[in-house]
Amino acid sequence: MFQNLLERAMTGIGRRNKMGVIMLMDLDRFKDVNDTLGHHNGDLLLQRIGSRLQSVLRDTESVARLGGDEFAILLPEVPDRQSVVPVVRRVLKVLEEPVVVGGLALQCEGSIGIALFPDHGTTVESVMRAADVAMYMAKENRSGYEFYDARRHEHRHDAGRLALISELRRAMDETELVLYYQPKICLNTGRALGVEALARWHHPERGLLSPDEFIPLAERSNLLRPMTLYLLDSALRQCNAWRSHGIEVSVAVNLSMQNLIDLRLPNDLARLVTSWRLPPGSLELEITESTIMADHRRAMTILSRLNKMGVTLTVDDFGTGYSSLAYLQSLPVSSIKIDKSFVLTMAEDPSNATIVQSTIDLGHNLGLKVVAEGVENVDSYNKLAELGCDYAQGFFLSRPLSPEKATLWLEEFTGVVREEEPSAAEERTLGEWMIEAPLEDTPLDEAPLGEAPA
Repeated sequence: MFQNLLERAMTGIGRRNKMGVIMLMDLDRFKDVNDTLGHHNGDLLLQRIGSRLQSVLRDTESVARLGGDEFAILLPEVPDRQSVVPVVRRVLKVLEEPVVVGGLALQCEGSIGIALFPDHGTTVESVMRAADVAMYMAKENRSGYEFYDARRHEHRHDAGRLALISELRRAMDETELVLYYQPKICLNTGRALGVEALARWHHPERGLLSPDEFIPLAERSNLLRPMTLYLLDSALRQCNAWRSHGIEVSVAVNLSMQNLIDLRLPNDLARLVTSWRLPPGSLELEITESTIMADHRRAMTILSRLNKMGVTLTVDDFGTGYSSLAYLQSLPVSSIKIDKSFVLTMAEDPSNATIVQSTIDLGHNLGLKVVAEGVENVDSYNKLAELGCDYAQGFFLSRPLSPEKATLWLEEFTGVVREEEPSAAEERTLGEWMIEAPLEDTPLDEAPLGEAPA
């Protein structure tokens, strides 16, 4: 939709010999909101910010949420570059105004990258890239906003990325890349049967980096395969440690498109699983529908080999891609995972509740287990249990945990289903696992081992 608007604006500008503007805005430290208040409140915050942004724009100007915490603003025609500055200041002013979410008044900060068309690009892709580079520099400079400047930005942008690539090589040697684990609970018994691994980079100077900040670098620098093997090895090492202490759980890792079409993957996994003396079923691989369809023939070949090895396979983000009965029947998978976008809003949106119910029924009719992610309150938990969902995952049950705290959580978890959500005081008495240091509740398909979020 937004791309079509931008295409039409660029075509019109070309005919009239005028100038248009695209801005990309990213909210700084937004993941702290998700980590503290949950994704549902995070989405509410983004919706309210989006409405406020539109209110300071003219009728001919548009704002769209591109995904995550990124917004795009289109000014289809401006007289000159300087006329853009007042608009940018109004946008940044919107972020300064508190938004009440989850009983808290929140203030946000943002970084805006500005590109002019046709000056900075004559295609949608080129002008969006220019705005993205400018936004990256605004973040780095903490300047609030930056106009794209090819000579000034490209060198620094590339230099910064090259430095990170060099540091990423070192990070694997010095164990700065780590995995955090979020439990998956059996809704029938209330016990944890598995965990999902999430990658983080403890950068010595930049702090905790999310996968979207370093995985694209791995993809473009021939580091993807060694990094994937490094993280898989870490996950299996932890699984082995848990099993040696009597904690029988599987570990799930998401694979990207590049991982899935690598013909060496089955042999790599067989070697790793064997080296840690684990049964193949202790490793679960989550693959999105779009990842499988990117190169369907090769993906099916590799998935079939993995299935024969005994590795558990799950279709992630089910319902957001190419779902069909024939498609699902053709896949050698044992479970499907309902995308959290449906689970988060099923209490308020009857259509999403229907989708969740239909997905559970479809999965069971095909002999598949069904997992729901994004479970953030007791109502969602109880509703999923009522609908017959098999497994649940989300902040209501546990945040992503460091290996040490995940071990304590798994050792202490009793399997008792809580009848109501814990209060802040109760959380402190339930153990540190309920108040783990902030981390995104973001599965690796949005930031998988080999692919950054869209």
